[in-house]
Amino acid sequence: MSTFKALQVSEGQDGAFVQRVVERDVADLPAGDVLVRVRYSSLNFKDALSASGNRGVTKQFPHTPGIDAAGTVVESAVGEFAVGDEVIVTGYDLGMNTAGGFGQYIRVPAPWLIKRPQGLSLREAMVLGTAGLTAALCVDKLESAGLDPQAGPVLVTGASGGVGSVAVALLSSLGYTVAAATGKAEQADYLRSLGATQIVTREALQEGLEKPMLKEQWAGAVDTVGGDILFNVVKSLRYGGSVACCGLTAGVGFKANVMPFILRGVNLLGVDSVELPLVVKASMWDKLSLQWKLANLDELSREISLDALPEAIVAILAGKQVGRLLVNLG
Repeated sequence: MSTFKALQVSEGQDGAFVQRVVERDVADLPAGDVLVRVRYSSLNFKDALSASGNRGVTKQFPHTPGIDAAGTVVESAVGEFAVGDEVIVTGYDLGMNTAGGFGQYIRVPAPWLIKRPQGLSLREAMVLGTAGLTAALCVDKLESAGLDPQAGPVLVTGASGGVGSVAVALLSSLGYTVAAATGKAEQADYLRSLGATQIVTREALQEGLEKPMLKEQWAGAVDTVGGDILFNVVKSLRYGGSVACCGLTAGVGFKANVMPFILRGVNLLGVDSVELPLVVKASMWDKLSLQWKLANLDELSREISLDALPEAIVAILAGKQVGRLLVNLG
């Protein structure tokens, strides 16, 4: 157990960042309450930002990314966790400035950990990962704001990505009529297999940017892209509708006006899955393992090894990843 494999990101003399699988020493991991043998992780957009040297995500290098991890406790200094417990870690500082799930071992504070819900295997938990948790939080927030399946169609933007794919599948499983918006026309069949009944092009969502209001279409929406597309969605919500916002791949800013809010009473709901209190995360994981458990999890994911991560990181940064990418750490 003294050494283990991990993806390490280093900055070269030319300023370029390089990812390679290395042998690390367990003793070099940061201080923490619990040592976990990681079995599975997953690739998220934030991981790719860290792996490409984005200092807004990760400040110091060399570094091991991976904001998700699921595995087995091998050492514990606290009573809440015993050797052999299967646990999940998502968010907080894991994989950002603390060595993350792209290594076979992590050492973390106990308040970051939850015990694996009985209804999910470690593998299933990482097929979902932060993306699945975020999608579930979006749906939960929309329902808390009054959305129900009878209200009308629900739009998911960035639908072929990780969060979007889970959101489409989850909403469909809960009885919603789902419209999937994507810039990847070739993924229409994939999105229909997850339960989407309507495919919306990215170009269609970019029409009417100059208008203060658009035709009422959506009872609710999950937006994973941000930018002007997000506010076009706001402008096309039905009266009293809501959009849950959780992503920024299309940009962090948008042109806005107050008219949709005061004339249609719509809501823009922010969703965070990183610093969320652990009790809320645990509650959502329980939901995903029971009444919200997805029957088609395997359709959402592709499994890769640590060695395949550098190529996958390039693909996700180029907007080419579809669904979820499960990382098997052996």
